[in-house]
This record gives sequence, structure tokens and C-alpha cells, in this order.
Amino acid sequence: MSVDTDDLSAVVRHALHSTRATAVCPFHLDVTVRVGDDAAESHAWARARNMIKSDGTKWESDTLREAFDQQLGKAADGYCPQCAHETMNPRGRAA
Repeated sequence: MSVDTDDLSAVVRHALHSTRATAVCPFHLDVTVRVGDDAAESHAWARARNMIKSDGTKWESDTLREAFDQQLGKAADGYCPQCAHETMNPRGRAA
């Protein structure tokens, strides 16, 4: 897959997804889930940095870090909250 390295958010999203640090919920395509694998996140950081460097695009380290923080901050931790909400009965207990 070719990623436009001028679009930093696309590079970070690709790196996180391709290293399996994040995943898209198969039932809610608008929900990204943070897997919680520190090694995968470190690998994603290295992959994004290398993608940017290989193309000659110049992004500051702080800008890359902010893009990662933003992507990981938007992601749900460990599970899809919409799926979890749908499995709850009206009393708030798991079905």
C-alpha cells in the first residue's frame, strides 16, 4: 500500500494499523481500537519514522509524536465501546 508521506496522519494511521497496534472494529468501521501492545506501538513509531525519512519528507519529531498521541488518543482502549454497549442489558449487566 502506498501512503502519501505528505499526510502525516495517514502515515501514522498506516503504521499503527500495519503493525497491529490498532485495529478497526469489524462491526463498527468508524471505531479504532488500541490493542495495547507496547512492542507494536514502538514498531509503528519506527515504521512511520522510516517511511517519512525514506521519502525525504521532513517532519519534526515532536510533530510525529503529536500525530501518534492524537491517533492513539482517539482510539478506544482494548475493545469497541459500541460493541460493549450493545451487549449490555437494560440493567447495565452483561447479557
